[in-house]
Amino acid sequence: MKVLKVKQGEIVAKRQDKVMEWYLIQEGAVIRQFAFAEIEMKRNSIIGILENEWFACDYVAKEDTALIVIPCKNAVDLHRILSEHENFRPIFLRTAIEQRHQALCLYSSLQKKADMLHLIAETSYNDYKNTCSNLLMDEQDFTRIENFEALNMQHRAENWEISNSNSLVRSYLKEYMQLMIKDDNLCVGAIMEAAAQMRRVTQGIGEMVTYLLYNRDILYAESGDDIFHLYYSLAVELSRKDRDIAETRKQMLVISNAMERLGIYEKKQVEKSKELCDERNFETDESGRIRVSREDCVARIMEYAGYDDEAIAAYKKLLEQYRNLPDRQSSDNDVRRIRKEITARFYEIYQKAFLRSTEDLMRPSPIILMFLNFGFMDVGLLGEEHTNMLYNLVDSLGLFHSDHIFTIYDWLLLIYQGKKVPSRNEFDLDYNGYLQDLKRQGEITDVQMAELKENPQAKVEFEIRNVFMSGHRLTSGRVTTFCPILSSEEFINTIEKMAVTAERIENAINKIRRLDYSVLYREVMFSDPAHGINQEWMMHEVLPDVILMPDAGTRAVMWQETVGAKTNTPARFLFPMFTAADLDELMVETMGRYRWEICRRIQGVYWNDIRERSLTSEYCDYIQFYRKNSDLSADAKEKVKTALARARNSYREVFVKDYISWMKYESAGSFRLNKVAREILVRYCPFAKDVRVNLMQNPQYQNVFRKLNAENAKKVQRLTAMYDKYEAAGGEITPELNENLKYYQM
Repeated sequence: MKVLKVKQGEIVAKRQDKVMEWYLIQEGAVIRQFAFAEIEMKRNSIIGILENEWFACDYVAKEDTALIVIPCKNAVDLHRILSEHENFRPIFLRTAIEQRHQALCLYSSLQKKADMLHLIAETSYNDYKNTCSNLLMDEQDFTRIENFEALNMQHRAENWEISNSNSLVRSYLKEYMQLMIKDDNLCVGAIMEAAAQMRRVTQGIGEMVTYLLYNRDILYAESGDDIFHLYYSLAVELSRKDRDIAETRKQMLVISNAMERLGIYEKKQVEKSKELCDERNFETDESGRIRVSREDCVARIMEYAGYDDEAIAAYKKLLEQYRNLPDRQSSDNDVRRIRKEITARFYEIYQKAFLRSTEDLMRPSPIILMFLNFGFMDVGLLGEEHTNMLYNLVDSLGLFHSDHIFTIYDWLLLIYQGKKVPSRNEFDLDYNGYLQDLKRQGEITDVQMAELKENPQAKVEFEIRNVFMSGHRLTSGRVTTFCPILSSEEFINTIEKMAVTAERIENAINKIRRLDYSVLYREVMFSDPAHGINQEWMMHEVLPDVILMPDAGTRAVMWQETVGAKTNTPARFLFPMFTAADLDELMVETMGRYRWEICRRIQGVYWNDIRERSLTSEYCDYIQFYRKNSDLSADAKEKVKTALARARNSYREVFVKDYISWMKYESAGSFRLNKVAREILVRYCPFAKDVRVNLMQNPQYQNVFRKLNAENAKKVQRLTAMYDKYEAAGGEITPELNENLKYYQM
C-alpha cells in the first residue's frame, strides 16, 4: 500500500469528492470540518471508512501528515483486505467504533445547541413582549419569529444509540473487539454497521449545522433585525424618557452570554454584543435596528449606485405605475413598455451598484446585498412579509455558496477579480472572440482591444449584458412577461422553502452522479515519456459551475458545456435562486442538455456524422431514419414521430426527454424507451455498477450490460498492466491516474 504525504493546511479530501479509497493516518492529524464544527482525527484514524459515495465534509491536515492509501470503498473490498491483512482487523474495527463515537458526540453537542437556540429565542422574545407590556412601551414588529420553528430532523440519532456508544467505548470496547476480530464476517459486519450508522449521523450533523447557520441571526444579526436589537432599541427609547434600563440591559446580556455558549457566532459579533451591553449613554445612541419594510429601498439602492434625486423620483414613479397595474402579466403594449423600461434601467442600476461595491472597503449594507444577490428593490412589489424574510437571509448568504455554486453577485466578483473568465454570449463567442469581432468590424483598434482584454469593468459589463440579462429572463420562466425585480407573486411558498441552497444543488447533482456515473467525466491527456507513457487518455471528473439567478423561477439553463476550447473545464449552469419546481427534475433535464452539447463540442464538425460513432451521431441517425428501422415496432415509430413533433423537430430535445425517462424510470426497471434508444443510452450514458447489477435480472438489459461489463473489464485489465509497468519504470500513480482506473471499475 502506498503512502501519501500532505503538508499542514493541505486538503486531503473535499466535500462532494468521490470516495475512491480510504486513508489511514500513519503520522500527524487531520481535521474533519463541518462549517463551525470540527472533529480531530489522529493516528490510526481512517478517512473514508464511514463515508458513503461522497465525502460529507472537508478533511484538512492539521499538521504534516502521512497517510496510507487503502484501495477500499465497500464491504467486498473491506472483506478482501481484512482476509489478506489480519493485523488490520483491530485497527479498522477500533477506528470505526471510535470515529462513530466522535460523530455521535458532535451530534449530541449540536442537538443541544439547536434546542438551546430555539429555547432562548422563544423565551427572550416572549420576555421582550412582556417587558414592553409592563413598561407600557410599544413593541416593535418582528415577523421572523412567527416562522421560526424547532429543528425537525430527517436523519436522527436516537438517545439509545448515543448511550450504547458511550457504554461500549468507555467500558466494554476491549471485550467487544476480542469477539469481533475472531472472524472476518463478524469484523466486516461490525465495521459496516458502524459505517451505516455513521452516515446517518453525519447527515444529521449536516442538518443541524444548516439549521444553526440559517437561524442564528434570529438572536443577533449584522443587519440589526434580531431579538438582541429589539432589546437594544427598547433601551434607547427608555433612556430618552429617563427611565430605568437595568432589566433591559440584563436581558441583552443574557442573549450575549448565550451567543458565547452556542459557539456559532463570529468572535467579533460576540464582542460587539457585549460592548453594547456595557454601561453607556443609550440616550445618544441610534436604535440600531432597521425596519427594512419601512425603508425607501429604491432610493437607498439608487443613491448607492450614484443616481440623483430626479432620476430616483422618475424610476419610483415608473415602479408605482407597474405596481398599480391591474394585470402585470398583460401583453398590452403599455404594460410591455413599462416592463421594458423597468428592465433596462434595472440592469443599468445593477451594473453601477456592483462597480461601486468593488470600490468600497466596507461590505455593502443589507439592503444593497439584497439587491445585488436577490434582485430585490421595492417593498411594495415584494410585500412586507417576504421583504423581512429576505432581509434575514442576508446573514445566511453562505448557504448559497460553495466551490462550484455562486450567487450572481459572487460570480460577477470572480469575473472582476480575474478568477473566472466571462461566459460565451448568445452567438457562442467568448470575451476574446467578441473583442476580435469588434476589431474586425472596425469598432475598436488593436490598442483598445489589448486594453479591454485586461479591463475588469469591461469583462463584468460583458457578463451582465450577455449572461445575466439573458439568463435572468430564461430562468424566471416568464420570457414574454419578464420583470427583473423580485415580486411577491413569484412566491407560492415561503422564501426558506423555495431557496435553492448550495446543498440542494449538490444533492441534486449527486443523485445523477449516483446513477449516470460518467456524466461529468471528460477525457484528458496524460503523458510521461520518461517512464514509458507517451500519450494516454484519462477520464477526469469536472463538476459544473452553477450560477444562481436572482429570481423565483421555474427553469434551469445549460448555458455552456465548457470554458473556451479546452474540454476539461467546467460547464456553466444557470438556476433560479428560489423555485417551487422539483429541483431534481430541473437538474436531470439540464444534465441531459449538457450530455448532448458536450458531445457536440468534443466531436466538432463530426457531431452528426455516423461514421464517427458518438452519442449525438447515433441519436441523429436513429431519429432521422426511424421509419426504416426494423428494430422498431409500428407503435414505437409512432411514438418517435409524436416526440419529434413535440420537440419541434429538435433532435436534442428528443434526446433530453429520453434521458429523463432513462434516469427517472429505466434506472428503476420501469420501461419507457424503445430498444434502439435504450441501446444508445447504455453505450453513452451507462448506469453505475450497482444499478446494472439490479437490472441484469431483466432480459431487456442483460445483453447490453454484459457487453458493457466485458468492455470495462478489458480496460481495467489493460490499465492495471500499464500502471504496473509504469510503476516498475519509476513512475508515480497520481490521484488522476487512480481516478481513471476507478472510473472503469464503477
